[in-house]
Amino acid sequence: MKLLRKILFPIVPIYYLVTWLRNKLYDLGIKPSTSFDVPVICVGNLSVGGTGKTPMIEYLISLLKDDYKVATLSRGYKRETKGFQLAEKTTAMEAIGDEPFQFHNKFGGSIRVAVDSNRTNGIKRLLRLEHAPEVILLDDAFQHRKVKAGFNVMLTTYNHPFFKDIVLPTGNLREPRKGYKRADIIIVTKCPNHLSDVEKEMFIKCIRPLKKQHVFFSSIAYSNEVVSKTSKVDLSHFNDFTLVTGIANATPLVDFLNSKHLKFKHLNFKDHHDFSQEDISKLESLKTILTTEKDFMRLQRYKSIEDKLFYLPITVKISESETFNDLVQAFVKSF
Repeated sequence: MKLLRKILFPIVPIYYLVTWLRNKLYDLGIKPSTSFDVPVICVGNLSVGGTGKTPMIEYLISLLKDDYKVATLSRGYKRETKGFQLAEKTTAMEAIGDEPFQFHNKFGGSIRVAVDSNRTNGIKRLLRLEHAPEVILLDDAFQHRKVKAGFNVMLTTYNHPFFKDIVLPTGNLREPRKGYKRADIIIVTKCPNHLSDVEKEMFIKCIRPLKKQHVFFSSIAYSNEVVSKTSKVDLSHFNDFTLVTGIANATPLVDFLNSKHLKFKHLNFKDHHDFSQEDISKLESLKTILTTEKDFMRLQRYKSIEDKLFYLPITVKISESETFNDLVQAFVKSF
């Protein structure tokens, strides 16, 4: 794959030009963007791969759901349905996709979860509901410029920041670096714990934020318990298992488990992997399985492995979280 990316380097200028021109047409108003009379918060990134959008959406849900009617809107990647879909009590993961199903499963009736590849249509449909949302969170929509979100949160990882990358197909950027200027908040995700102020300042200088922009740093906090459908087990008592992952980057999780000196093997699949019957047969032969919450959403439907299936919950810790929370809440209250 790395060799192929190098071979495709001559395409980089073409991709750059096409995405730059597209953004320029939106900036000039030649291509229209639709605004809405409700707070719309977009969480996204410049790059492909996992930057931590799902836990960030969950952070915002937890921040806002007690005071406002909140809805999430995603495209529903790899779902088996088309068009607008609103999650109900009986909705299956296949109908809305693994990440929206995770929101639906975790927050239940306290929020509305919808999917639509056409975000403009999705918002309009949500606003026509009997109990319309008061805040809409757009998941992975930083490049979906047909909707003009009122507040943009852009994520970039500590180990692979956007300012050290180039556009596809050789790099990982979906658009040129200067796209970061559309963000209101930039969050550097998956940072090591105890990042010093000096390191933060150096990182901020590389980002070169505009005066209007705020930069925050976040890290992943892993739970001390693993969770199944019916029980919780202290992580220190959980050993000799197989870690099964189908996410963009499993390295932080593997490093964390190794730091706990746990004995395990790792089966690593690509992001959003469609588990085949052959895969499930292989998992059936395992004694105990630990996975991510996102993968748990897809694997829990297989009765043959549900008794041996656990996931490790994670949360996001944001530096200067009170300031971040105040900025988000001030935006929502401005409507």
